[in-house]
Amino acid sequence: MKVDATALPGVLRITPTVFRDDRGFFLEWFNARAFATAGLPTAFVQDNHSRSAAGVVRGLHYQLARPQGKLVRVTRGAVMGAAVDIRVGSPTFGRSTTFDLSDQNLGMIWIPPGFAHGFCALIDADVVYKCTDFYAADDDHGVLWNDPDLAIPWPAAAARVSAKDARYLPLRAPRSDLPVYRP
Repeated sequence: MKVDATALPGVLRITPTVFRDDRGFFLEWFNARAFATAGLPTAFVQDNHSRSAAGVVRGLHYQLARPQGKLVRVTRGAVMGAAVDIRVGSPTFGRSTTFDLSDQNLGMIWIPPGFAHGFCALIDADVVYKCTDFYAADDDHGVLWNDPDLAIPWPAAAARVSAKDARYLPLRAPRSDLPVYRP
């Protein structure tokens, strides 16, 4: 596998080795030994799967007391994803990076704790992700998906978002639910 840096330190693009032939393809999307060698986490406690129709935006989500690192990939369709550094005091606080994941490019993205994550389904899409901590409903937080300060270039002109995601505050609004950067 190949691991590449993104515009945000710690957020990594992972390209697995894919073996293709006339029957299809084979890849390892997680191998603890290879991940450890690359300096990536190997202790995941929960796998999630979401299905979204074209134009759906999910996010920007994070947990504060029980932060989750996420290894994200698309098994069907295509998404444009985004990660935002929400760590107060970080040199890259408030910056975002975007990435395309699809069942064609077979890439993955590692989003460490301290970053909010979201995506827009470009076409109907299934997104799966491994998490380093369990989901905790009472620790579910977010940043407004279309926060103008973040300027994330979402592709959906008329995005469909949940009522919960539409109520989140912009990142720089007065709030006490952001992690503190600890170098």
